Amino acid sequence: MPKGPKGEKRPADVIANAVKVMRIATGEEQEEYDTPEKSGKDPAAVSMGQRGGKARAEKMTPERRAEIAKKAAEKRWKRP
Repeated sequence: MPKGPKGEKRPADVIANAVKVMRIATGEEQEEYDTPEKSGKDPAAVSMGQRGGKARAEKMTPERRAEIAKKAAEKRWKRP
């Protein structure tokens, strides 16, 4: 079954998906989210991972961020 942007389960059929969205919007059904426990991840590790990128960005100098951005742009626009 396909998953939505937050890990919720959605029907693959377009009409069934529209019906499910309508039921969620009108309150007939509750939306089901995957939690870290359900997906087999350690909740403590998930919370540390969410904070890690922000802390790394705060510690980096503007010059280092620019260097990383230039390298990423070169890789992105490099012709195969």
